[in-house]
Parts: sequence; structure tokens; C-alpha cells
Amino acid sequence: MEVKNLEPQELWSNFAKLNAVPRASKKEERVIAFMVGFGNDLGLETVTDPIGNVVIKKPATPGMEDRKTVVLQSHLDMVHQKNSDTVFNFDEQGIEMFVDEDWVKAKGTTLGADNGIGVAAIMALLASETIAHPALEAMFTIDEETGMTGAKELDPVNFSGSILLNLDTEEDDELTIGCAGGIDTNTSYQYQQQNVAASSVAFEITIKGLKGGHSGMDIHKGRGNANKLMNRLFYTAVETVNLQLSTINGGSLRNAIPRESAAVVVVSDSEKVVFEEFVKAFTALLQEEYQTVEPGLTVLLAETVLPAQVMVKADFKKILNAVYAMPNGVFRMSPDIEDLVEASSNLARVIVKDGSFITQSLQRSSVESTKTDVSNAIRASFENMGCEVKQAGDYPGWKPNPDSDILRLMTGLYQTAFGKEPKVDACHAGLECGILGGHLPGMDMISFGPTIRGAHSPDERVQISSVQKFWGYLLTILKEIPKNTK
Repeated sequence: MEVKNLEPQELWSNFAKLNAVPRASKKEERVIAFMVGFGNDLGLETVTDPIGNVVIKKPATPGMEDRKTVVLQSHLDMVHQKNSDTVFNFDEQGIEMFVDEDWVKAKGTTLGADNGIGVAAIMALLASETIAHPALEAMFTIDEETGMTGAKELDPVNFSGSILLNLDTEEDDELTIGCAGGIDTNTSYQYQQQNVAASSVAFEITIKGLKGGHSGMDIHKGRGNANKLMNRLFYTAVETVNLQLSTINGGSLRNAIPRESAAVVVVSDSEKVVFEEFVKAFTALLQEEYQTVEPGLTVLLAETVLPAQVMVKADFKKILNAVYAMPNGVFRMSPDIEDLVEASSNLARVIVKDGSFITQSLQRSSVESTKTDVSNAIRASFENMGCEVKQAGDYPGWKPNPDSDILRLMTGLYQTAFGKEPKVDACHAGLECGILGGHLPGMDMISFGPTIRGAHSPDERVQISSVQKFWGYLLTILKEIPKNTK
């Protein structure tokens, strides 16, 4: 069955249309135009604020005019990730989707269910002529995945609603009332190079087959970080051979756990066999350690063209030490909320090329002081070796409000519909609600969505039955929005 024909068809058909539009973060021009055209074609009030967020407003259906106005919010951009052997141009192609039993998946790329399902649900509501709802203000933000620029630069003048439903979480039995803030730490260092001896052999080393995933929602699952594993391999190898580094290209996006890293290294001819045996043994060691969480972990070693230059030994040692010492993964668990990661760090990108060593990492925390603590730990690790460190993109977390009126309403409706209470929690992802609350003081906010797995990776998939559950629940919520007593 084609995705556009799944039930509820009004949602899935819009998801298919949306996924035909390339919509990478910071390249949202086409999807902005798509959404503006969508709103205009419906004859609805449609505006774009100065940063590029799209706002579409729809009056209440007859009999619902006295209800509170609801802001429905999702982000337009998606993470663009693909497997190394997948031939795909994100700038020109739409996502290629298919149905696999109860799941919708993409062919070797990210799916865009994060946050495309939320966008498609809002589109379906805006287009409907039969669904009962109060006045709606649809907020489609840009650049959520690489800096939350749309949320940060939002023009609040376009909104009068008092309830905000963020449709951007990934478990259909959860209501999220808080999230982590974050900060980017980017480092750079100019290293010295030397010529390669003639009696040498070059190898390309590739670590691949890791699951990757969302650097917030999946950070506690113990998955391998390709950049840290590659550094560990080098750190151990220099004790056995005179290893020299030429290049590294590891990871991709700042908010994705890196699945792959590729490097070119050089050893002397006399050490070739010893190095090959070392890599073989080290690979077996890693595969044994990660056999449960990373069954696809692979380390490939292949001879390649000898580079002209390599990094000098002193700089190589500095880099190995700094990357090894850098905290990565869970930094602190919350002492107040069970099973919630409070603070974490993800070494997302490592580049070594032409005399320049660059890293990109993202630190998250639901507590501002521990966000500062973990980002300072990263800064210290790299400043100690002489790196220039720049920290930017700081955004706040969203403080939970357990006394929220919309929370009480939605908890009761969930229990009535599904016979059990939903999980009410905070998440370690960076939702836009913390920032939006600063622009829209007093807004009663909550986040929910269908079940999505593998976000930010080519394994991303969304559960069809869960989307049906989410859609029915959303319609019930809108029908029961209380009257505006002001």
C-alpha cells in the first residue's frame, strides 16, 4: 500500500506531499513556500514572520467559537542523514517511503516523521471541513534541528492563543511537560604537518554499522559513538606501532550520535602486518563489548594511496588526549525525575584535514547549572591542548508545570480513551517549548505525538497504528477544549 492511502488518509496524504519537498535545516525556502501555498489555497489567513516561520489561522467550527484558542506547533525542517552506500540527493529528491507491516520507513535515509507527522496532522486539521475544533493558530517553525532559530526569533504578535500543543515527541503513551536546553561547543586547532617517508604504507580505516540516533532521546542507550571509538583505536594503536594520522571525517550532524567515521593513517612498511593484526584484534574487542547494543558494528581496513603529509607526533598526541578525555554520553541523571537524563554531551563531528582539526559537540541539560558544568568540561578538555573554543546556540530548557490545566484535561481524556493513565514526564530532547514560552508568557503548553523510532538516523520509522491512536486522541482533545472565561 502507498503511504498516502494509509488511514487516517487526511494525515498520511499530507505527510506524503510534505515529504516530496526537500526541507533540510537552514534550507527551508521550498517548504516555507509549500506551506504558504497550502494556507492560501485553503483561503485561510497565512503569514510568514521575518525569520521564516509560517502561521496559518483557522476560525472555530460552528458552536466552538467560545472555546479557548489553541496554538498547534510543529517544525518544518528535518534531519538529513543517509547510509554511506545510499545514493540520494537531499537537495533535489523527495523522501522515498515504504510500508513495512505496522511501520512507515524510508529507503536508506531519514524519514522525516520527526516532525513531519506533526506538520501533516496540523495540515489535515486546517484542511478539514468536518472536524470540530476551536479557533486554531498553526505555528510552523524553521530550523529546529540545527539551532531552533525559528523559535528563538518568533514574532509573538501573530498569536493570541492560551494553549499550545507541540506535536513533536516520540512515544504515544507519554505527555511531555518539560525538556532539556542545550549549547553547541565548536573547537578548532591548527596542527603541524610533516612529509611521509617513502617506505610507508597508508590505510583507510572505516568504522560503520552503528545505530546512531537522536543525541538527546537515545543518549542513555549505550550506543557507540564512531568518533570516540576511532579515537580509542588510535590511542591504543600508538602503543604498538608508530601510527601517523593524515585525515579523519567522522560523524555528520550536531544532534545525531555519529554512526560512521573514516580516517587515513600511515605506518612503516615493517609495521604493516603488526598494524593489520592490531586492528583485527581491536575490532573483535569492540564487537564483543557492543554485541548487545551495536550488533552491526564493523571496522574496515584497506590499503590506500599514500598521502603527501601527516600530522606531527606531538599534535597527534594532544588530539588523542583531548578527545579521549572529553565527556561523552550521559553526564548526570536527574535526582528528581526517575530515569531522566539530566545532562549529557555528544561528540558529533571530528574533522582532520589540511592542517586543521575541528570538533562539533552538543551539550544538553534540563538544569542550567549542569548544562554549564558539562559544557565547561568540554571547553577545558580542548582549551588545555590549545584549541580555540566557541560556544553558541544556547537555548533554555522547559520547566515542568505539573499543575497545568491542559495536562489535567489530556490526562483524563487519555485515561477514558485507552483505559490507563499516560506517562507524564520531561524528556532529554530539545523541544521548542522552553523558547516559545519566553515569547508567549502564560501559555499553557504540552507536547505529545505518535511512536517514532530511530529519529535522526536512516533507521527512522513511525508506527502506523500509533499515528491512528495519536490522531484520534488529538481530535478528542480539540473537541473538549474548555471555554474561554476571560
